Amino acid sequence: MTGRYGNLDYPRLTKTGFGLGVALFVVGVLGQVVGHAVLQPIPAWEETLFFDLEVLGILIGLLSPLVFGLALPLTE
Repeated sequence: MTGRYGNLDYPRLTKTGFGLGVALFVVGVLGQVVGHAVLQPIPAWEETLFFDLEVLGILIGLLSPLVFGLALPLTE
């Protein structure tokens, strides 16, 4: 039987979303650390890109368990 939002696998979506958030955060942090170690003056667009990856990683990592782990299963 399908639910209100179709046949979604909530545990898989929660784990995948959290893992994606952690991966984005790690890429952003490592990019800034390695970028400053290898290229002393890192270009502004790369600095912005790595910062955006960190922020996006935190948002996805926090919101994915809330949305797919709590909100959607409770509204079915």
